[in-house]
Amino acid sequence: MSLENFFAMGGYAFYVWTSYGITLAVLLWNLFAPIVQRKQLLRQLALKQKRAQQ
Repeated sequence: MSLENFFAMGGYAFYVWTSYGITLAVLLWNLFAPIVQRKQLLRQLALKQKRAQQ
């Protein structure tokens, strides 16, 4: 079995690699989305607190 055959996936390469790509994108989204949301929330809370002190 050559490396070319491995990447060809028996004729199903497009579907296999597309599914890998989509899975990777979803996993990365699940990793980074909460971090971004937390930063936004902390920024909003700091702004509200600043307004309340004025």
